Amino acid sequence: MRILLLDKNHPLITEQLTAKKFILEEDFTSSYDEVCRKIENYDGVIIRSRIPLDKNFLEKAKNLKFIARVGAGMENIDIPVAEKLGIQLINSPEGNRDSVAEHVVGMLLVLMNRLFIASQEVKNGIWLREENRGDELLGKTVGLIGYGNMGKATAKRLSGFGCKVVFYDILPGLSDEFAEQVSLEELKERAEVISLHIPLTEQTHYIVNGAFIDGMKHNFYFVNTARGKNVETKSLVGALKSGKVKGACLDVLEYEKPSFENLEIENEDLKYLLESEKTIVTPHIAGWTVQSKEKLAQVIVDKIVAGFA
Repeated sequence: MRILLLDKNHPLITEQLTAKKFILEEDFTSSYDEVCRKIENYDGVIIRSRIPLDKNFLEKAKNLKFIARVGAGMENIDIPVAEKLGIQLINSPEGNRDSVAEHVVGMLLVLMNRLFIASQEVKNGIWLREENRGDELLGKTVGLIGYGNMGKATAKRLSGFGCKVVFYDILPGLSDEFAEQVSLEELKERAEVISLHIPLTEQTHYIVNGAFIDGMKHNFYFVNTARGKNVETKSLVGALKSGKVKGACLDVLEYEKPSFENLEIENEDLKYLLESEKTIVTPHIAGWTVQSKEKLAQVIVDKIVAGFA
């Protein structure tokens, strides 16, 4: 089988698949149109986010048997078309779930204890104690929306901080020792922290909007390590200004490019998020650790070998 690699990943992908007699070719620079012109020559493609695999692309990929996404999200693939064409879809959320979970906890600790702010103040000769009084995770009810690989790993860590973790998911029967499944309405009634762990779909686009925020019983902290467009930014900014959202930890932004490599829109809402003391903003790196790079690649290799070797 001939496999085209469209993004740089851990070298173990090439090493291990080559050892299994797959033929791998790398192309990290060609444009969408250039790749479309040659994709019919390949049986498989391994991607991250550089090129969208839309209907036009997939219909030109006449011999494609699988698409392997090194990561969790599949929104840059036209899934209905791929399934109609009999193309198997592979992803690797198992590979970066631990990285995401640690990032969630890390951002919350930094935000709620004003660690970055206090550190910068001391470095600038400012010594304030009462103004930097923190807020503990212990005893808080955390509401997770989505309870797949990322949600479960996050719940496991938060339970160690003495949090009560509840979650909402469209699939039933997912409660475990770390979290209790509840309805979305009950989650909004109980949660003091909300963290998103969902894909981007028509149903989850702007799932956190003005109505969602207004429906929360408590003022709350908000975390998003899922997808930027899960959140209506203008509503989040309004809630931060009013105090309904006490603080926000954002690893993803509505204004990211589809490749996640940078921002494509700048406006007053983004300016507020970047300047506010109520926010922690990171550049889509929650799943981006030394360990996750290798684990993501290994999961992909194992699934390709299991299905096609």
